[in-house]
Amino acid sequence: MIDEIIMLRHGRTAYNLHHRLQGQVDMPLDIVGQWQVDQTGLELAQQYYWAKVSNIAQNCKQLPQPESSDIRYNRIDEYKQAPAAKRKMRIVSSDLFRAIQTAHAFGDILGLPIALNPGLREQNFGKWEGLTEAEVNQVDPLALKCWRTHHDEERHGIEPRTEVGRRGLDTVIDLVNEEITNPEPMTLMLVGHGSLFGATIEAMLNLDSDDSKISNMDNAFWSKITPHYSTSNNIIWELKSFNCGPSIADLSNWNDGPDELRNPSMPKMSPGL
Repeated sequence: MIDEIIMLRHGRTAYNLHHRLQGQVDMPLDIVGQWQVDQTGLELAQQYYWAKVSNIAQNCKQLPQPESSDIRYNRIDEYKQAPAAKRKMRIVSSDLFRAIQTAHAFGDILGLPIALNPGLREQNFGKWEGLTEAEVNQVDPLALKCWRTHHDEERHGIEPRTEVGRRGLDTVIDLVNEEITNPEPMTLMLVGHGSLFGATIEAMLNLDSDDSKISNMDNAFWSKITPHYSTSNNIIWELKSFNCGPSIADLSNWNDGPDELRNPSMPKMSPGL
C-alpha cells in the first residue's frame, strides 16, 4: 500500500531558461538542468537508500558477485533480512523526455526501473507552446489573460487547469489503487512537470485555482504527500512539504548553475515563469 508520494519536477530546459510556454513540447534538459537533476538525484538517493537494499532483496541478480569460487559470495540474506527490505519504491515518470532524464538521475543510482505514464504529461498549451508570455500578449492578449486567470482557457486551445488537476489526480489514484491490496508499505516517486503537479495538488486538496497559494515548483524540486485511507474507500491527501530542494540549492545559483557550466553566450535566467 502506498503511504508516501513524492512529486519531483524535471530540471531546467532551454525553454525554461527563456520563459517559453513549454507544455507538451518534448524538450530535453539543458546543461544546467542536467546538473540540477544530478544534484537532486544524489540527495534523494541518500535519503532513500533503503530502496536500493529493498530492490536487491527482491531481485537477487542485481547483487554483484565475485567470479572466483574461492571468494565468499555476497549473501542475499543480508539484504532480505534488512529492515529496508520491508518497504518498496516505485518510480513513475511522465513520458516526456525531460522528465525521463530526471527520473533516471535518481532511479539509476538505486538500480530502480522507470515506468512511463502519459497521464503525468505537462499541461497542453496548444498553439501557444514555444512562445513567451510577451509573444502571446502581442498575438492575443485575451488568451494570455484567460490562461493567467484560469477562465475560458479551452476557447484558446489551452487545457484548462482544472482538467489538468483532474487528469493528474486520476493518474495518481489509479497508481495508488494498483497497490491497494499490497500489504507492503510503498513510496511512490512521480516525476513530471510544474503546472501538472501544482494543479494536481490543488485537486487533491480541493483548492480553487483562483484562491490557491500553490505555485509551480522550482526545477528539480519536490513535494511530499501522504495519503490517508478511510473505510469508505475515500483518500484524504495531506501535503507534508512543498517545493523542497537539495541543500546545494541554498549554496549556489540554482537557476543558472555553477560558472564552469555556462559558456560566454549563455544568458542568465531572469525572474519569470
